[in-house]
Amino acid sequence: MAKLSLSFLPLVLAIILSSVRHSEQRQSSEAQTLLRITQLINFPVVKSLNNDTDFCNFEVNAAFTVSCYEGSITQLHIIGEKPAPLLPQNFSIDSFVTTLVKLPRLKVLTLVSVGLWGTLPAKIARLSSLEILNVTSNFLNGTIPPELSSLTSLQTLVLDDNMFSGPLPEGLSSLPVLSVLSLKKNSFNSSLPSSLSDLENLRVLGLSQNRFHGELPDLSRLTNLQVLEVGDNAFGPQFPKLGKKLVTLVLRKNKFRSSIPAELSSYYQLQRLDVSSNVFMGPFPPSLLSLPSITYLNISGNKFTGMLSENLPCNAELKAVDLSSNLLTGSLPKCLESDSKDRVVLYARNCLATSNQNQHPVQFCLNGALAVGIVPDQSKRKKASKAALAIGIIGGIFGGVLLVGLIFLVYRRINTNKTLKKSPPRSITENASSGYTSKLLSDARYISQTMKTGALGLPSYRTFSLEELEDATQNFDTSTFMGEGSHGQMYRGQLKDGSFVAIRCLKMKGSHSTQNFMHHIELIMKLRHRHLVSALGHCFECYLDDSSVSRIFLVFEYVPYGTLRSWISEGHPRRSLAWTQRIAAAIGIAKGIQFLHTGIMPGVYSSNLKITDILLDQNFGAKISSYNLPLLEENMEQGGHGVSSSGSITSSTGARKKHDDRTDVHDFGVILLELIKGRPVKSEAQIEDLEDQVQVALTADDAARRSVVDSRIKQTCLDLSVKTMMEVCVRCLGQDPADRPSIEDVLWNLQYAEQVQDAWQGGESQSSEDSPVSSPKPPRLAFKL
Repeated sequence: MAKLSLSFLPLVLAIILSSVRHSEQRQSSEAQTLLRITQLINFPVVKSLNNDTDFCNFEVNAAFTVSCYEGSITQLHIIGEKPAPLLPQNFSIDSFVTTLVKLPRLKVLTLVSVGLWGTLPAKIARLSSLEILNVTSNFLNGTIPPELSSLTSLQTLVLDDNMFSGPLPEGLSSLPVLSVLSLKKNSFNSSLPSSLSDLENLRVLGLSQNRFHGELPDLSRLTNLQVLEVGDNAFGPQFPKLGKKLVTLVLRKNKFRSSIPAELSSYYQLQRLDVSSNVFMGPFPPSLLSLPSITYLNISGNKFTGMLSENLPCNAELKAVDLSSNLLTGSLPKCLESDSKDRVVLYARNCLATSNQNQHPVQFCLNGALAVGIVPDQSKRKKASKAALAIGIIGGIFGGVLLVGLIFLVYRRINTNKTLKKSPPRSITENASSGYTSKLLSDARYISQTMKTGALGLPSYRTFSLEELEDATQNFDTSTFMGEGSHGQMYRGQLKDGSFVAIRCLKMKGSHSTQNFMHHIELIMKLRHRHLVSALGHCFECYLDDSSVSRIFLVFEYVPYGTLRSWISEGHPRRSLAWTQRIAAAIGIAKGIQFLHTGIMPGVYSSNLKITDILLDQNFGAKISSYNLPLLEENMEQGGHGVSSSGSITSSTGARKKHDDRTDVHDFGVILLELIKGRPVKSEAQIEDLEDQVQVALTADDAARRSVVDSRIKQTCLDLSVKTMMEVCVRCLGQDPADRPSIEDVLWNLQYAEQVQDAWQGGESQSSEDSPVSSPKPPRLAFKL
């Protein structure tokens, strides 16, 4: 028997040794993967590590943490400093995730403020054991990959403070154990799927600061839900159906227009309630002040009515109350009048019987209460509709006959008196597209450019109805107002397909028919290029009596990612474009200028370009949002006009003058100056001073040139690339317009700067004094000192 046992001993030892060897190999492989991950994101904390580092026993710190179980990495936490700069242009999110999934037993993944950008690849779902995924404060865009729904062990999904957009995938409801879903501070722009109510284990739902809209789904089945934060969206109008275990409920800054349901007074665990900045109406439930757990209550900026009493009770733990800007009357409860420094109480702009905090007269609130109408419950409306149908039909017929007769009499009276007073404006649809199709098709340059730029992902130019624009802006509600100047008013709108647009409203003076403006509309129709804020359509609003134009609405694409300056020189470390991204932005602007000069007939010149008029799309592509349109100044109610930020109108000088194109080149040189220096350029004196610095640096050595470049990027740029950009910049800023380069020469040299930089970053070049690798096309500027 002993001999038999001894005979198996070598086999057992072999199995043990094989297992140990396999474990060591796995650990070595995962160590290499982890090291590669830190290299891909340039994480500074781990520069001293190598392939032999035992990551499972690596000293833990706040920025970089690794946890292991049975020799495999199961947790990875990488947390950068806030705000994090964007990773370089050569970073690939696809390569990064490909490396990441080589840690197959990873359960917890935290990548916060590390500068990730791009679209999250579907292959992230290969981390099949993942339980927690947190990628807060990065630059990830696009939609959430539907493949995430296959992560059946996922308990926490946090994608806050990124650039995700589009709808939520329906498959999220199939995550059986998901308890935390936080998508705050993104650009999601859809309604919520009803399947969200199937996440029965959900405890936290954070959707604030997005563009969600429509009714919230029925969440009353989510019996474990404790935190619901949906502020700063467009949800509404009805108050959502909720479970009673809520601890935090934030509905602020939405479009709710209903009353507060009575059952809210039975939410005994509710600690924080914020329904401010909506249009909630009806009686304010005073019982909210005395909820047993309430510590924060904000109902400001609504239409709540009702009379408060001095004797109303309050929870002793209530630390902050804001009742401001409602229609409340009566007396402030004594429990809110305490001078305690631990409690903040605001109640201005009501009609309370107190001289404190700017109260309205009582009649103001009484009149306001009479004007407020509660949105009825849908079920009651359905019952009432059947009873009123017959009466409505009969009354409608009778009323219609009377109305037609009245209109006829009024019309005859107006004609008899020959009054000169104009009728109120109305919208009439003028299909400019069909009327100008043949002329546009005859413009070969326009067709050629359209073929080069492609469809740009934009819908065809079309005529909008006034009703469409009113729906898109909630009847031009102040919440959609973006700004006003001599060129009219700008609104942000959302069309029925969910897309956002910028709408410019121009008021006309004089009496002109729509045909007087059609040659201007023809030009606007051509303004479609990947490096312009492109025109999508227009709408004429005309007076009823003589069909003259009262207002023109111009509709442009909406570019939401801010100005180029905000990513370069406004002091936001997180918003710091890499050198390659700055070159790419400069090339994009140059292509936009080239299109304005030569891509349409007649060309558009002297656009007074500024860096604040350059907007960035979700891929950091540059778009010019300020360019001249030759709309006649005498037809404008206020001064001259042309397209400004996201589509405003400014006056054109008419026929092209000599060196008009070189004026735009000079403005472009100022933009290049700011791209190089990374500092705002706001005066002529600054331009001259910085131009002198750049010109001196051109004759100096590499180190001197780098000292002029933005300190945040100077170590990542090739000297030859910098020198070429500087040469272009100085030539563009020349005093004599005739000595400035053409936009074609500018574009050629910028592309050269991009080529040598890309070759150097790819490891194919030598030093800046060596000949450029891959023989990029030589510069066309003969720079002379």
